[in-house]
Amino acid sequence: MSKNVFAILIFGIIVLNGCIGDDIIEDRIDPVVRISNAIDTLKDGTSYQFEASFFDQVGMQTMIDLTWNSSDENIISISETGLANALQIGNTLITVDGLAPSGEEVSEELLVEVGEETIVSVSERTGTLQTTSSYELKGDFVLKEEGGVLKLTFADNYQASTALPGLYIYLTNNPSTNSGAFEIGAVTEFDGAHSYDLPSTMDLMDYEYVLYFCKPFNVKVGDGQFN
Repeated sequence: MSKNVFAILIFGIIVLNGCIGDDIIEDRIDPVVRISNAIDTLKDGTSYQFEASFFDQVGMQTMIDLTWNSSDENIISISETGLANALQIGNTLITVDGLAPSGEEVSEELLVEVGEETIVSVSERTGTLQTTSSYELKGDFVLKEEGGVLKLTFADNYQASTALPGLYIYLTNNPSTNSGAFEIGAVTEFDGAHSYDLPSTMDLMDYEYVLYFCKPFNVKVGDGQFN
């Protein structure tokens, strides 16, 4: 552990403050492909366009060639670009895979049933904050669409330290760094329930973590992973 210390000169008095963090941060994570609009059930006789996103070894979303397959084309046929057609009652394994620029194979599987109606798998995602520093950070959160807007909402049990010089909140796929993360903004709420409206271009499955950083020194304060 090390302490990054900064000094502010106020009327001739030096005021010390700082953030505590690790000297060495490992930024690399395993690349993944993630189905962004998963469903549990597809209505018999209908079609559905599956979508997926690839995230590289630093958690950044990038474009690669992805291919879709169905383990039973008699139940659900699917094109290489993800257009699925429900042909008869039953269930089948839908797979999307590709080759990362780093040479690693990535894939995700989804068991889909053909039934009487189409049912979305995930409508919201939840998690709990944890501190990874000496500063207080805790509370439950939920990410879901409300009134056509994707919202990140924190519960009544949320608490964050007010002792930091510049605490910011991010959404990220790599909890070790704020590099490449989506910056929600400076933390202005330190106690109790509150929420953030997110861009309309953002999907429910785009990020895996809520991340808190002391921005002036790029030091991690805490995080919370979506379930």
